[in-house]
Amino acid sequence: MSNSIHSPGEPRDEELWNIARKRAAFRRHLFTYLVVNSFLWIIWAIRSGDIDSVVPWPVWPTLGWGVGLALNYADAYMFHRVDSVEQEYRKLLKKKQDQ
Repeated sequence: MSNSIHSPGEPRDEELWNIARKRAAFRRHLFTYLVVNSFLWIIWAIRSGDIDSVVPWPVWPTLGWGVGLALNYADAYMFHRVDSVEQEYRKLLKKKQDQ
C-alpha cells in the first residue's frame, strides 16, 4: 500500500506539485528557525550577566534569519505562480505566434 496521493499512471500537475514542495520546505524552514532561535535565546538568558543590556545579541540572528524566512514565506504562499523563466518563455512563444 502506497502513501502517495499520486498514482503512477496519472499525470501530475507540475505547477501544483511545485507549490506543494515550496510550502513543505517553508514549514521545515519555520520549524528549524523556531528551534534554533529558541535555543539561542535560552543560551543568552542563562549565560548573560547583563540581562538589562540595550540589545541582546540573539536579536541579530533572529532578525537576519527572519528576513530570509519572510522571503521564503512570500515565495511559498504569495508568489506561487509559474516559475519566471517559464512565464517569459510563454510570453515569447505567444508573441512569436501572434506575428
